[in-house]
Amino acid sequence: MQPLYLAIAAIGGYLFGSIPFGLVLVRLAGLGDIRAIGSGNIGATNVLRTGRKDLAAATLLLDAGKAGIAAAVFGLLLGTTAGLIAGAAAFVGHCFPVWLKFKGGKGVATFVGTMLVVFWPVGLVVIGTWLLMAAIFRISSLAALTAALAAPAAAWFLGRPDVAIMAGVLTVLIYILHRANIARLLKGEEPRIGARKDAAPATDDPGDTAA
Repeated sequence: MQPLYLAIAAIGGYLFGSIPFGLVLVRLAGLGDIRAIGSGNIGATNVLRTGRKDLAAATLLLDAGKAGIAAAVFGLLLGTTAGLIAGAAAFVGHCFPVWLKFKGGKGVATFVGTMLVVFWPVGLVVIGTWLLMAAIFRISSLAALTAALAAPAAAWFLGRPDVAIMAGVLTVLIYILHRANIARLLKGEEPRIGARKDAAPATDDPGDTAA
């Protein structure tokens, strides 16, 4: 494939992934700037701290969908490799959006959306792993980190080394973005699912993962 096509897929995926749906939805709802609430994160977990479950659900779906759409569109137009690059670029765009001075979400929902489109069996493995770990340990970040780690392993086992490589790179980024969560996990201080969190002011990342 021509490098130009791959560059177009990367740029297009990045720009689409950069759309901060959480920020936009919260502002449209008249609730102010999501970056001034809770952890300051733009993803669904922090949107939920506004008290609007509908906005959080919409943010989750849109953040997952934008990566999936980018991967699907460029995959259909330019081929499988372009689809993989567009999906990965959308993930990067969500985590480091140019519109918000490169301060975005942590990419878990976007990662899931990418996996579901580029190779749906791996996407199902990621979702299943998250649900299982969340049910057992009731810690969202632990579930997310485990689910992300399962993706490259599942892709490799299922005979898709290209997807495994992409998933491996994105998993490394997820771990980097969750380094504060990992530190709290090691100390036994990471909050459990359902634990009450105040909605203001912005703090140092109190357990956000689904973003």
